[in-house]
Amino acid sequence: MPSSGESAAPGRESLDSMRTRATDLPIRFDEVCVSRAGVTILDRVTLQIEAGPPTVIVGPNGSGKTTFLRATMGLIAPTQGRITWGGADESPPVHRAFVFQRPTMLRRTAAANVRYALRTSGLPAARCDARIEELLGLVGLGGLGGLGGRPARRLSGGEQQRLALARALARDPAILFLDEPTASLDPAATKAIEDVIRTVSSSGIKIVMSTHDLGEARRIAGEIVLLHRGRIVERAAAAEFLSSPKSSEARSFIAGELLV
Repeated sequence: MPSSGESAAPGRESLDSMRTRATDLPIRFDEVCVSRAGVTILDRVTLQIEAGPPTVIVGPNGSGKTTFLRATMGLIAPTQGRITWGGADESPPVHRAFVFQRPTMLRRTAAANVRYALRTSGLPAARCDARIEELLGLVGLGGLGGLGGRPARRLSGGEQQRLALARALARDPAILFLDEPTASLDPAATKAIEDVIRTVSSSGIKIVMSTHDLGEARRIAGEIVLLHRGRIVERAAAAEFLSSPKSSEARSFIAGELLV
């Protein structure tokens, strides 16, 4: 786990080269169902995700948050219904990136992990060192002269998660999906991740993320979507959702009561 002093100090100037040339927004769900082995995980979800501040998905364990993110990324297909990206039924995920809750680190240095992501995204080798410095600096890992030279699997949990963010940003995404990016991290590591998320969002990259932490949703979200039993129970601007929830499920969730 990261030490109590772990933090990141990314700057907006680090994102100048991440301005996207195309976008898959809006992403639209029309009556989307996802079922596996006879179990309905997403149930008739209709939703449109547009450019703007972060969209944060909340809900109890088993509510369908991860499945929703994977479907939105295009990693799984709906059993029923339709998903479109920028109006297209099929859109290769070249402008989308996904950070899993437990990312896998390659058996190489932190810098080499980012290099691999850059090369697979098509960046010429001659430009890789400068981009590695930029991306590692953005997420607070200090570039090639800092933690970039350390074996990735020896980094703390928070450092690995920030490295996963750097790898995802190597794709120059228009949309970044984050599956509970601060789960099991201490407060200092959580703040470091949230600082990066704010910087990335302020650059114009759309953030769609899930969290179990309402405090984190309050700090980051532009809008909040509550999932329960695979259905969208409520969606509203963050301030409205947290201060004036309309549904009984949202009121219970905000109060810390169990949703069953």
